[in-house]
Amino acid sequence: MATELTRLPATAPVADMLEAFERDGGLIVERLFPRAVIDEMAAAAEARAAEVAPGSATQGLGEDGASFVGANTIRFSSLGRLSPAFFDMLDNEVFAALADAILLPSCGSYWVNTGQVMYIGPGEPAQVLHRDANNWWEFVNRTWPDSPEITLSTMIGLETTTEELGATRVAPGTHRSGDLHRFGEAESVPAELEPGDALVYSGYVFHGGGENRTTDRWRRAMHLSFVAGWLTPEESCALDYTEADLAGCSDRVRRLLGHRSYDPRPHPGGGLWLRDVKAIGGDA
Repeated sequence: MATELTRLPATAPVADMLEAFERDGGLIVERLFPRAVIDEMAAAAEARAAEVAPGSATQGLGEDGASFVGANTIRFSSLGRLSPAFFDMLDNEVFAALADAILLPSCGSYWVNTGQVMYIGPGEPAQVLHRDANNWWEFVNRTWPDSPEITLSTMIGLETTTEELGATRVAPGTHRSGDLHRFGEAESVPAELEPGDALVYSGYVFHGGGENRTTDRWRRAMHLSFVAGWLTPEESCALDYTEADLAGCSDRVRRLLGHRSYDPRPHPGGGLWLRDVKAIGGDA
């Protein structure tokens, strides 16, 4: 029987969160994002969702895309173009502290991998359990089992998310498993969330969207993840936002969205994502 995921309030010491993360590959941080920010993001997501057809997202997976992303699941990204609440989420201090502690030791800097709204529709079967880090398969395959953390993900409740509605399922401890490919659902537990709660998980832990066992309700949640600055992210954020779009944003948000160069220090390596070969730290 899989162990339950640790649940901690956002006011808990970050060290306690990191201990649970290291042990289980993930944890639930309650009220990580303020309710006002979540309500604003949820309203913007609801308006956009009305324009997106279920099953239209493939994420470049070709014929396999529909089964992986869900035939009755609504997905879309470019969330900062819907609401500035998305930028507020990127500036969240607790989330930043976790990402810094988990990613910086191995990557020097990181940026947004993707921010996606994920509405799982009635009757949608469970998604196959998978590892997010396998997006960068060549790197993981060559370095496993000594692969460093290269991506950090969250699944965030936009409203109450229950097992019946399709809460994300996680197989605790599988981030240390030697199996690179698959784990069964029996090894997993549901990550039920309230609005603003976040499942924070390693790119190496097996997880997947749960089955929506209802006939008329949607699971409303969003995904937000970071990836090492020397890897290509899923979402081309630097093309989505202009400098004018980010004029009022912090330097952190600009960097996370690809409007700053990658600085490898204190690790070896050169600057990446330069613009006109400007100094490291300048605009991308």
